[in-house]
Amino acid sequence: MNYVIIACQIIVGLSILNVWLIQYKKETKWRGGNAKTIVEEFKVYGLSETMYYIVGFLKVTLAILLIVGIWVPVLTQPAALGLAVLLLGSIVMHFKIKDPLFKSFPAALFLTLCLVIAFM
Repeated sequence: MNYVIIACQIIVGLSILNVWLIQYKKETKWRGGNAKTIVEEFKVYGLSETMYYIVGFLKVTLAILLIVGIWVPVLTQPAALGLAVLLLGSIVMHFKIKDPLFKSFPAALFLTLCLVIAFM
């Protein structure tokens, strides 16, 4: 089971880092509304650019801590729970703007994985 949790930590951590550090300016089918970038997505949600930087900093930091948690286990649960809260916020924002349900899928999947990581 330990290897499954480690795999989940790597998958979630690297995926979030990919979205926020590599794919942030690229259009994907998962973006809220008709947004083409993460900054546009935050605007669609009615959130400020400042909120974009705050959420981005938190997600990147927590994703790194989740990966570091493989070697420093005390970091794993707080990082997973912090990401879970932010991912729940992502889902709420998709519902707020009445996005099709499939656009919430990545956030819901990673929320589930974070909860598995935190409580297993």
